[in-house]
Amino acid sequence: MKQEGATEQDPANGAASKGVRHALPPLPAPDAATTARLDAFTDLLLRWTLRINLIAERDAASVRNRHIADSLQLAPLLPPGNGPVGDLGSGGGFPGLVLAIATGRPFHLVESDRRKAAFLTEAAARLGLDHVRVHAMRIEAVELPPLAALTARALAPLDDLLGHAERLLAPDGIAIFPKGRTAEDELTAARRRWTVRAERFASRTDPDATIFRLSEIRRDGQPD
Repeated sequence: MKQEGATEQDPANGAASKGVRHALPPLPAPDAATTARLDAFTDLLLRWTLRINLIAERDAASVRNRHIADSLQLAPLLPPGNGPVGDLGSGGGFPGLVLAIATGRPFHLVESDRRKAAFLTEAAARLGLDHVRVHAMRIEAVELPPLAALTARALAPLDDLLGHAERLLAPDGIAIFPKGRTAEDELTAARRRWTVRAERFASRTDPDATIFRLSEIRRDGQPD
């Protein structure tokens, strides 16, 4: 029996042959400690946003619904265990810092903007997130342990993200990339250079958005 979220495979390239979007797995309600940390994170984010551009001004009143909920919905897609997770272009902490709060597993946040990296560093320290490490550098330069999972939100086209995923993920690692209305177009374009197994999930926070969970990422022309 096919598991929830599984996709039919295209024998030619190992990718999903149908663009069926599945419902996201249930998200457990956060406990009191997690809720308190998310509240403290929100307060710190809004204070820093007055100084640097972490979120759009119009989003300040809807941080919990627009940004935090959008990040938390990715948590059930992470692989089991306590393997390290990387987040590229972490910016204001979405989704990486929010997921680190929610899951407690090791997170590596990569952010080249030093002001935003300073915010992430202060947030992790103030919230007691000893399992979070901030890397204030370009993605191309960062060296990380083999990752169990990699996330990125509103950062780059899928074709570019797969290049980072191939380099940073462990052999059995997965990439979790939320995408908007152009999700299928980006996947089609990426498959010109990449072999990938793609699972699709419908976003709970944006009816037009698709969340890709990608595995078996391999640049075309590489041996099996």
